[in-house]
Amino acid sequence: MTHRFKTRLEQALDRGNYDALLELVPYARLIGIECTRLGDELLFRLPASKDNIGNPILPALHGGVIAGFMELAAAMHLLVFTGAPGLPKIIDFSLDYLRAGQFRDTYAKCQVWRQGRRVANVSITAWQSTAAEPIATARAHFKIGEVSRP
Repeated sequence: MTHRFKTRLEQALDRGNYDALLELVPYARLIGIECTRLGDELLFRLPASKDNIGNPILPALHGGVIAGFMELAAAMHLLVFTGAPGLPKIIDFSLDYLRAGQFRDTYAKCQVWRQGRRVANVSITAWQSTAAEPIATARAHFKIGEVSRP
């Protein structure tokens, strides 16, 4: 982890504002990911953007944009909540598309199911209208650095 990234991570954790951290991730900037802290959870938002449309006839979000949004949400969630000393690295990502992502804001939340010393398992749910009607669900495994435990 670079000194610049570590500094921005510490500032983001102190302030609860993750914009500066997301600015360091080019793909997050490209698709426009936003992140808000709600108590002990992070809520990720992908604002509606014509640049993220894959099927202009419907119009529907590109599946790769949905997948990238969910993978970045999971990595950011781990970075914020695990105390890992480095960036999580994706090992495996499995995505189930449940319905078309329409041209509107998309949201995602993550949950860490298991965290070991080197690997973490995260589930991600993305929705548009209501969390009870997800447009996609995913499972991801990340390699993480040694976690310092209190």
